[in-house]
Amino acid sequence: MSRMPENPIRLEANSRFERLDFAKESLISLFDHLHFSRSDHGLAGELSLAFLSDSELASIHADFLGDSTPTDVITFPGEASDGLVGEICVSVERAEMEALARNELFERELTLYLVHGWLHLVGFDDMEDADRLLMREAEQESMGAIEKAGLIPHFRLAPKSLDE
Repeated sequence: MSRMPENPIRLEANSRFERLDFAKESLISLFDHLHFSRSDHGLAGELSLAFLSDSELASIHADFLGDSTPTDVITFPGEASDGLVGEICVSVERAEMEALARNELFERELTLYLVHGWLHLVGFDDMEDADRLLMREAEQESMGAIEKAGLIPHFRLAPKSLDE
């Protein structure tokens, strides 16, 4: 039996969203799959994942992209010379709202945001219509393979408090 080569990407996952719980191991499995499914990208080093509130991500959106509207995911490519793959910042609140609005599983919606961010890091763009179409196709292909392999992370949300 042959062993799969080691993934040259080290994952760092940080949640600033108090209600979110997950197992880092499930994120490692997800990104191992993503890495090996599109292995021609040459990325190596640390990949940072940040799970944020809607307002935190909107603030980053305003600071770095000049747009203060809420968004679902923002990706920052890293510097290979510094050993950084990049950072994927996602809004947990946006995933929760979108999942409810579209009758989708929260875990799947949040995973889609991570996949979208990864696709940006490996060279996909979604600014022009033709590029957006290629991005959507890659998202669907990736999500289908992830679901088939049973690799959707088990993200859990604690109930909202009465203060929220």
